[in-house]
Amino acid sequence: MIAHIQGKLVEKSPTDVVIDCNGVGYHIHISLHTYGLLPKSETVKLYTCLLIKEDAHSLYGFMEKAERELFKLLISVSGIGAGIARTMLSSLDPKQIIAAIANGDVGTVQSIKGIGTKTAQRVILDLRDKVLKLHDLGEVSIVSYNTNRDEALSALEVLGFLRKNAEKVVDKIMKEQPEASIETIIKLALKNL
Repeated sequence: MIAHIQGKLVEKSPTDVVIDCNGVGYHIHISLHTYGLLPKSETVKLYTCLLIKEDAHSLYGFMEKAERELFKLLISVSGIGAGIARTMLSSLDPKQIIAAIANGDVGTVQSIKGIGTKTAQRVILDLRDKVLKLHDLGEVSIVSYNTNRDEALSALEVLGFLRKNAEKVVDKIMKEQPEASIETIIKLALKNL
């Protein structure tokens, strides 16, 4: 019903924002991924998904349309509610979730708080074909190198860098040099952090 909201960012926290749109303040739930992408400017546009239950009308917002579509896919799975879907999008980058589903990686999906083995298997079983149709395989193959990415991020965290900042730099490096070794990623990241 509400496709997007554009307005002045009045309040902001890692889990929700309030956007003033012509004098009306909309309370919108967000993921950590979206929180990391929020612009520094006052004006913001979020793509939204309105969920209506007996006891609540909840608005979920995303900086990217692709993240919103993934959220909709996740909540279509039995046993995955909006809260768990948001936790998934906060724990992992959307591309990592897509890659895990496309590659049948139960361990990665199960590593998210609140998801057990059966639920992880159900997510993969229900969404694998949909994810492969919606997202071209080229995008998924980029993420298949994420063991180097994850090890580099862990090393940078140990060195005292914030994960959110390190992820942006490492992702940029991975796009430019997908074959880069862990050492190369860390060295390049240190120059840019």
